[in-house]
Amino acid sequence: MPRYTVHVRGEWLAVPCQDAQLTVGWLGREAVRRYIKNKPDNGGFTSVDDAHFLVRRCKGLGLLDNEDQLEVALEDNEFVEVVIEGDAMSPDFIPSQPEGVYLYSKYREPEKYIELDGDSLTTEVLVNLGKGHYKIKLTLTAEKRVQKSREVIDSIIKEKTVVYGITTGFGKFARTVIPINKLQELQVNLVRSHSSGVGKPLSPERCRMLLALRINVLAKGYSGISLETLKQVIEMFNASCLPYVPEKGTVGASGDLAPLSHLALGLIGEGKMWSPKSGWADAKYVLEAHGLKPVILKPKEGLALINGTQMITSLGCEAVERASAIARQADIVAALTLEVLKGTTKAFDTDIHALRPHRGQIEVAFRFRSLLDSDHHPSEIAESHRFCDHVQDAYTLRCCPQVHGVVNDTIAFVKNIITTELNSATDNPMVFASRGETISGGNFHGEYSAKALDYLAIGIHELAAISERRIERLCNPSLSELPAFLVSEGGLNSGFMIAHCTAAALVSENKALCHPSSVDSLSTSAATEDHVSMGGWAARKALRVIEHVEQVLAIELLAACQGIEFLRPLKTTTPLEKVYDLVRSVVRFGK
Repeated sequence: MPRYTVHVRGEWLAVPCQDAQLTVGWLGREAVRRYIKNKPDNGGFTSVDDAHFLVRRCKGLGLLDNEDQLEVALEDNEFVEVVIEGDAMSPDFIPSQPEGVYLYSKYREPEKYIELDGDSLTTEVLVNLGKGHYKIKLTLTAEKRVQKSREVIDSIIKEKTVVYGITTGFGKFARTVIPINKLQELQVNLVRSHSSGVGKPLSPERCRMLLALRINVLAKGYSGISLETLKQVIEMFNASCLPYVPEKGTVGASGDLAPLSHLALGLIGEGKMWSPKSGWADAKYVLEAHGLKPVILKPKEGLALINGTQMITSLGCEAVERASAIARQADIVAALTLEVLKGTTKAFDTDIHALRPHRGQIEVAFRFRSLLDSDHHPSEIAESHRFCDHVQDAYTLRCCPQVHGVVNDTIAFVKNIITTELNSATDNPMVFASRGETISGGNFHGEYSAKALDYLAIGIHELAAISERRIERLCNPSLSELPAFLVSEGGLNSGFMIAHCTAAALVSENKALCHPSSVDSLSTSAATEDHVSMGGWAARKALRVIEHVEQVLAIELLAACQGIEFLRPLKTTTPLEKVYDLVRSVVRFGK
């Protein structure tokens, strides 16, 4: 018998259908009938006939025709949403899909696999896992390590040894011994009680990264999780069944307890879960729709799933990769601006930078030389002012290797820390199979990542700060020799006047966001956890700073392409002309 899972006003209803020739309209009415039946006030309706609604797929939000037969319009166990007329404008309306649903409507299940061993994950691979490019499987070595680690836990339980988090309570309750017959209940209670985060849920990409990273850490074999449970978690990842993880609530020690608890809550079939097939639905329905069973936690497994720094680190991976990309782009954008402002290339001479051999500075100077006027890539614009009496440029042009260079070095420093964190065991207690014992420690403390991501925010911000000053030079006719605000009909058209204001606003906002979160610490858990990292906020605000940097540099790129129009028919170098052509393929010249 076909069955459909229907979302009505935040409620999920399983609606069986004895006759597949019934229509989409019937399914909508039956779902509303069941919704009304379950509500004390009948959901505000006197009868089903009072409800006017639309029916749409949860995947992609495509509208369905109420007259179409179910067997034609829908697959068995498909997820659909009934939208009551007027609800979309109500503050109580809960959509089934996250923001940016159009990005996921074309999701295709990957065919390629990445093997995880707990030791060799990179920031690039984790970001690609987040994008849904790969499925996961464990190496044989990792499987053996996980099995041996679990044998230690089973031995502890068999011998009734008192060990933190396995046969005791947590935090302040560490001295409370739990009876053997309550150990499984202890783990479920742990996950439920710690699922206390707030805020918007992580996007599917970020949740996928979080889950993949936790799998990688568990694969190291120091957490005590069973291989059976770990393989269940991997199956959920591979099906893109992603729990509802609020973005706020971690203090970054003892690990990211709140977000990882929400992650575990979905894995045990509770709370909300998202998949491309279902949108947001009750986790038990999403798992069932994919032929998966909820995890039944064994002793220690709840703690194994929630104790670690994976929220900070996974967001940190995204931050590092986006920072690396925008840093490379910043050199290209700045080089184009220098051409438009008729700057000199002398400041990028190899001998100058050999005298101050910071790696980032040397790399940036090399990129500028590769992009700007040379025998290999001559520039007509540069040739037009070759014999002018201009000696040197403003710092925002001349000092790009020094300013952009230290940003590159900062990113490299942070990437090294984040990569180490990716492949680190951050549980407590640690299970050492080779020694047959568990040891309590502090690897869950997020100070390393927190400090590094605060540093990343401060470093990457400078790309926006110097870019905004270059935008000012492009827009100011007394500095650029170009029309005011880069528009030929000034007054009638304000040109880039307010675009520059937007850049200034973003730079100002970044200055507040760059205040380090890791300088703060608040004692928690009745002073048991008396120093914390605040790494979750460090990661989230680093991403916001990077987003602003991307936006400011986009404004500069548009302004530089606008400015070059006033130098035509002269052309810049071949690489920079290709950049110009790329921009003009999506943005036309503004008169």
